[in-house]
Amino acid sequence: MVKHIVLFKLKDDVPAEEKLAVMTKFKEAIEALPAKISVIREVEVGLNINPGETWNIALYSEFDTLEDVKYYATHPEHVAAGKILAETKESRACVDYEL
Repeated sequence: MVKHIVLFKLKDDVPAEEKLAVMTKFKEAIEALPAKISVIREVEVGLNINPGETWNIALYSEFDTLEDVKYYATHPEHVAAGKILAETKESRACVDYEL
């Protein structure tokens, strides 16, 4: 099993209301993906409630193989979900590890 963990930081100059709207839309889009991409075993998106922390969004997902992660990453539905953050994202961090 491969666990895929991604953190997103949104730009500081984006108003709080806009950040929340974008984050919520992204969460809904990502959490709808298991019905569209069969290789996703589990997915969860958390929106950071602690304003003192750097990262705004945490994405946790599970796959059978790293090849499945790569398939998911390039799938048109996933790419479309990622575009939701395009204008507001400052940075991204990712770790894929195997159990």
